Amino acid sequence: MAQLWGGRFTKETDKLVYNFNASISFDQKFYMQDIEGSIAHVVMLEKQGILTEDEKNAIVKGLIGIREDVESGKLEITDEYEDIHSFVEANLIERIGDAGKKLHTGRSRNDQVALDMKLYTRAEVLQTAELVQELLTTLLDIMEANTDTYMPGFTHLQKAQPVTLAHHVGAYFEMFKRDILRLKDIYARMNYCPLGAGALAGTTYPLDRNYTASLLGFEGPTLNSMDSVSDRDYIIEFLSALSTIMMHLSRFSEEIIIWNSNEYRFVEIDDAYSTGSSIMPQKKNPDIAELVRGKTGRVYGALMSILTTMKGIPLAYNKDMQEDKELTFDAIDTVKGCLALFNGMVKTMQFHKEVMARSAMNGFTNATDAADYLVNRGVPFRDAHSIIGRLVLYCIDKGTSIDALSLEELKEISPVFEADIFEAVSLETCVKKRLTIGAPGPDAMKEVIAMNRQFLDDCWMKDTM
Repeated sequence: MAQLWGGRFTKETDKLVYNFNASISFDQKFYMQDIEGSIAHVVMLEKQGILTEDEKNAIVKGLIGIREDVESGKLEITDEYEDIHSFVEANLIERIGDAGKKLHTGRSRNDQVALDMKLYTRAEVLQTAELVQELLTTLLDIMEANTDTYMPGFTHLQKAQPVTLAHHVGAYFEMFKRDILRLKDIYARMNYCPLGAGALAGTTYPLDRNYTASLLGFEGPTLNSMDSVSDRDYIIEFLSALSTIMMHLSRFSEEIIIWNSNEYRFVEIDDAYSTGSSIMPQKKNPDIAELVRGKTGRVYGALMSILTTMKGIPLAYNKDMQEDKELTFDAIDTVKGCLALFNGMVKTMQFHKEVMARSAMNGFTNATDAADYLVNRGVPFRDAHSIIGRLVLYCIDKGTSIDALSLEELKEISPVFEADIFEAVSLETCVKKRLTIGAPGPDAMKEVIAMNRQFLDDCWMKDTM
């Protein structure tokens, strides 16, 4: 078919060049946004006296008809069109005649594609934030139910000090809370309308860009027409936020994979989120967690791709920017899928509380508290540290734990120990003594849980969507 820009050219584009240049295979995803932006544009044109009311009504009716026919499957988007903009405009002209040729008045494909990508990305930011909020709700429910579920806390993947499952999961709550706040910042920063910027220098038509922006739910118009058509910062920011979300999901997945191992047995992943082996009948594999971990690199790749694409582009629009779409679409779909599946896996996962508590006790996670016990009885900390070190070596040699020793054995290591040492080094005492905000003590945890519940109740999407 003839190109919308064909007047300047005297012969057909080479077929290979046409296919290489075309974007219809992936930007057809924008058909809703392209029609939404076109409707707002012609409504503004009529308001400004650039189109008549009859022309506006005919164009709007034609655009709505195209949208309905695409949604119903009556009208197929095919590769006979160069891009989604050509598809919409060509079909509009075919349906309503010359009035359809006025659709493009006062705009360029440059500001049109910039608008479509912004509308699409803005909606995806909200949908991603909603999925993060659902995961946060699941994590908070786990926290509320496990303020007294004891487990080892780790550094260097070595058992360090006793914490609770609520406290451990709460660390991930903080990560994903930051993610949702990042998405909020991105939404606010990107929410300005590029339509009306033209190819790069605006237009001589008396457009009302503030009105168009309001029709499309933007805070206002963008303020520099060159930046309007060449800005992809919001995509880079979104992909960066998605990469951070995947990093957090991957870290959590790694722990679930470890916890699910025969050596740890902290968790039992629901059958619906596990798979078996084709040859080993005993296997129950944490495939969802492993795939989430693996797909993280895929999202990182999309971020690196757009950063690399944008780094050498002069103002204003360049065709390189067409490369912003496919990998972005893939990254968004990947993250949304991972969030939904991860949430389902965690929500149905069973925690082996007795195994967690036994692991904490057998791993000498109460050693620091035993040292503090001696310090509180006048032993210098460095001496107390050495005494507990010898005590741990004694326990390792005997294959036992500090709390399982007799008082006589303890006194052989240090005469300062008395009968109250056993209460002092119990998991419950070790955790409950940690009362500062952010610590695993139950009172501190309940305060944090209440704050986090309020955060979810006040979640910004309620006002935005």
